[in-house]
Amino acid sequence: MAEASDSEMGSPENEALISAAQNPSSSDSDSDSDVGEAEELLRLQTLESEVSSDPSKYDAHVEYIKCLRKLGEIEKLREAREAMSALHPLTPLMWQEWARDELTARPEAFLEIEKLYEKGVFDYLSVPLWCDYLNFVQEHDPAVRECSSEGILKARNLFERALTAAGLHVAEGSKIWEVYREFEQAILLTIDENDNEAKEKQVQRIRNIFHRQLSVPLANMRSTLLAFKAWEVEQGNVLDVNSSSMDGISSHVASAYQKAMDMYDARAHLEEQIVRQDISDSERHQQFLNYLNFEQSSGDPARVQILYERAVTEFPVSRDLWLDYTHYLDKTLKVANVVRDVYSRAVKNCPWVGELWVQYLLSLERAHASERDISTVFDKSLQCTFSRFEEYLDLFLTRVDGLRRRISLPGQEEVLDYALIRDAFQYASDYLSPHLKCTDDLVRLHAYWARLELNLNKDLVAARGVWESLLKNSGSMFGAWQGYIAMELEAGHINEARSIYKRCYSKRFAGTGSEDICHSWLRFEREFGTLEDLEHAVRKVTPRLAELQLFKLQESKSTAASTDQIENPHKKNAREKRKSSSSRTDEQPPAKRQKDTAQNPKKVDGKGRIELENIVASNEEQELKAKDDKPDDMNKRQMKGPSHEKNKYLDQCTAFISNLDLEANYEHVRDFFSDVGGVTAIRILKDKFTGKSRGLAYVDFSDDAHLAAAVAKNKKMMRGKKLSIARSDPKQKGKGAGHSNDQTGTVGESDSKESGQISSSKAPQARRDDNFQLKGRNTFAVPRNVRPLGWIDKKKKTEEETDEMPKSNDEFRKMLLKS
Repeated sequence: MAEASDSEMGSPENEALISAAQNPSSSDSDSDSDVGEAEELLRLQTLESEVSSDPSKYDAHVEYIKCLRKLGEIEKLREAREAMSALHPLTPLMWQEWARDELTARPEAFLEIEKLYEKGVFDYLSVPLWCDYLNFVQEHDPAVRECSSEGILKARNLFERALTAAGLHVAEGSKIWEVYREFEQAILLTIDENDNEAKEKQVQRIRNIFHRQLSVPLANMRSTLLAFKAWEVEQGNVLDVNSSSMDGISSHVASAYQKAMDMYDARAHLEEQIVRQDISDSERHQQFLNYLNFEQSSGDPARVQILYERAVTEFPVSRDLWLDYTHYLDKTLKVANVVRDVYSRAVKNCPWVGELWVQYLLSLERAHASERDISTVFDKSLQCTFSRFEEYLDLFLTRVDGLRRRISLPGQEEVLDYALIRDAFQYASDYLSPHLKCTDDLVRLHAYWARLELNLNKDLVAARGVWESLLKNSGSMFGAWQGYIAMELEAGHINEARSIYKRCYSKRFAGTGSEDICHSWLRFEREFGTLEDLEHAVRKVTPRLAELQLFKLQESKSTAASTDQIENPHKKNAREKRKSSSSRTDEQPPAKRQKDTAQNPKKVDGKGRIELENIVASNEEQELKAKDDKPDDMNKRQMKGPSHEKNKYLDQCTAFISNLDLEANYEHVRDFFSDVGGVTAIRILKDKFTGKSRGLAYVDFSDDAHLAAAVAKNKKMMRGKKLSIARSDPKQKGKGAGHSNDQTGTVGESDSKESGQISSSKAPQARRDDNFQLKGRNTFAVPRNVRPLGWIDKKKKTEEETDEMPKSNDEFRKMLLKS
């Protein structure tokens, strides 16, 4: 390959390539910075769309401002900050950054930056922000910098405002005092040395600031005392600057200093608790509350207010803190402007708290604010989202209350029109009716509205229109009709009230409202009507009351039936089966019924049924006799039958459980009776077709004592349901205590818990031997040890097989009908 010439090697392109090859990290860092900037731009676009779509997202505003500040987008950054400050309060750090950024970009814009500081110190209490504000004014305000009389006066007023806002801050308030002293000492240096009067006056001003600071319980008070002594020495006084003793200091200053020290010592441990870094926010919140209780017990409102300001700065969205703070100011301070400003900040931090808005409206009325200011605050409150619609109702009622008071009271500066009240009520009705339909709150709103229309506006037609509009949407409410009648009675309109009774007495109301309206009409006629009116009301009301009584009776029967169905499902099943069987038999033609009767003894009817019942009774006597004669043989036969699994529980101590949770399993039942003990087996009844639990179970116990303890747990809760537990008695068929023929799951002491079903060894097995017993669903009214007619034992190949051949249908039917 040919070597490159010197001219080619020295070209800018080649030099760049050589530089990139020699410094690969530099090229990589440039590419990384490009990628990082692209990611920031993409993130900026995402945040911008998020803020524009939902301006209420505080965190999105914060991240958007951070991203713009990082990219250096000054104009967009200013717009973003203004948009956020219009909706949300900014933290002190955000105000500091904003002011510094504006000072760097526009150092000549003093007034705009000064307004930023004013907004910042209004939002939250912050000593660092106040110090920045004070230093900014001293450095950039021309009048203050030149120490003109106007500038000095402006600065002193600003320093006094700072002391009022933060001078009592125990931990950081001394910083404001120090900046104030330094400012006055700087002024002292500008005074002509020959002007002794002016110098002495300024020295006394500085001394007064020292005295004021030494009387306030602040951190580092001993350092302040030493600084004061050193300054006094500079003024020619003899003091020991290395000692914290009060020698050489006036008695009143020494006394005030000692009192302040005692106050600080009493608060030092509380200050330590609220600034600890090893505790959670909830614990710090509680420490603030403890501190507030201490200050309130001390009885200094100014100190309490400073501490509240510190608390809400630390927890700006604490609903309880703002409510406590505003209530304290309403009760104690009662300075209209201060209370108003605090409320405006409270609703800006917690706009979702309806009670704050209500108290804000009351504070404005208390301060005699203009209708324009009050209506502006009210409109802002309706733009907020509250957790309960009752909070909106409280706002509307508070607004109406204020309008009513100002319209009713004479000598008001503003003349208000009643139309404002009507508009407020109409707005409330339109806004709340869909959400508070058929509620007492809605009735209360319309009752208030109708009363003001009648009494304040003197418009009876409008008052009736209010009630009629309510009845149109909530006519099923007893309270609405009752309120309408009460208004007419209050106005003395007897006939109109009677007409309303006639309209509503036959309506159906919730609870006892239907009966109450009838009795109310009768009482009304006794007190206001004639004898004919009373008799007419009786004729109307009596059948209505009887109808209501009948309805209640039917309803109670229905409830009792449903309850009985839940508690005794076996009864219903048996009735339905009998009804179903009977209906099917009736629907069949006669020939078919005869055929079925011959083939299935369960369907025997009429005379054949009577004959079968006689056979049943006869065989029951034989069975009892056989049992008395040969108990051992009888027990053997029972053990061999298919019903052995059920029969073996008859002599045990068994509890029947109903209303069992459908998801409950054997372990749940066993755990429920763990305190009782003695459980030997558990059988959960399941549906024959679905295999799911029916909510019923049998539990066997080892002895009667354990069973009695289990029954004592009747009505106890298990898995959220109240169980019904009773002693099982299989002899009482159909009472919910007998054994069910549906599938059951059985678990004993030695049962396996994995399957939850009956083991094959315990499952009933159908056998065709001489001891076969038919019970339960297999027969209809067939007792034990009675074989179905026409059945032959296949194992016995005897003479009976040749002599007694199976009969035909006609022969079998004739045998049954033989009398």
